[in-house]
Amino acid sequence: MAYILAGDFRKGITFQMDSSVWVIVDFLHVKPGKGAAFVRAKIRNVMTGGVIERTFNPSEKYELAHIERKKMTYSYNDGELYYFMDAETYDLVPLNKELVEDALNFIKEESTVEVAFFNGSAFSVSPENFVELVVTECEPGLPGATAQPGTKSATLETGFVLQVPLFVNQGEKIRVDTRTGTYMSRV
Repeated sequence: MAYILAGDFRKGITFQMDSSVWVIVDFLHVKPGKGAAFVRAKIRNVMTGGVIERTFNPSEKYELAHIERKKMTYSYNDGELYYFMDAETYDLVPLNKELVEDALNFIKEESTVEVAFFNGSAFSVSPENFVELVVTECEPGLPGATAQPGTKSATLETGFVLQVPLFVNQGEKIRVDTRTGTYMSRV
């Protein structure tokens, strides 16, 4: 078993506390002029997604949580469950909509995703950082608008709506940054 002191917290570290697994979203080491130093951290429960802020004594010790990440392919959904296939074993892993809801904005059937597991249970699905999707609905592009500033709303084939430059037309394929949900370029 590996342990970590609260004084060694960094973003992205996963640890166990109160029989739950938490990931550090943000942290701040505080050394006041009087009194003992402490660590203020914003942590997210990896199973429920709930975020809390908590103060830690730097000498508190927590067990590190081993998170397994696998590349999988989104296969299909049956209305209630979303099925992801392990590329190595061809096993199908069914997941509830709550676990995949954010990723659904950027994935379609046969998309590659990263599924995170703790003790064999999947708890999150992440699309690739950049995806290429077709614009299914938007106002017509303005000719010569490549030099004009401004944006318009566009709906992608997944149903996600984002702002795109005025020159983008319906039916075009665009590259999207899934971390921010923003337009990158035409493909």
